[in-house]
Amino acid sequence: MLLVRMGYGGSLKDAGQAVGRTGDGGIDGVIREDKLGLDNIYVQAKRWTDKPVGSPDIDQFAGALSKKKATKGIFITTSTFTKDALASVREYSSRIILIDGSTLADYMLDHHVGVSVASTYEIKKVDTDFFEEQI
Repeated sequence: MLLVRMGYGGSLKDAGQAVGRTGDGGIDGVIREDKLGLDNIYVQAKRWTDKPVGSPDIDQFAGALSKKKATKGIFITTSTFTKDALASVREYSSRIILIDGSTLADYMLDHHVGVSVASTYEIKKVDTDFFEEQI
């Protein structure tokens, strides 16, 4: 949903597909990059709080991308990435974008996904033209 809100894919109805489950082969979702479906972006997501994502996790995802003959992937985590994981993405022919928990939260806020407005504030200023019209 976040990637669709960020402008990826066609219509909301068919822009993406969740495929993640046990034995998913390292792919949790697929999103069409454009409305014509000329290219797919494969997604891996880890909801971890107790450990960072390491290079072996990136290696597994890159292998899954290779099996799909994919050129683009996004690895999202609620945690962080190790230095080795950050360095390893440069080693693959597929372009892999890493989104850590902090960046994910920023994107969610920016695109109003998974968040709600708790309160709003109205700030008023004096309309100086009002006084000129009264004279």
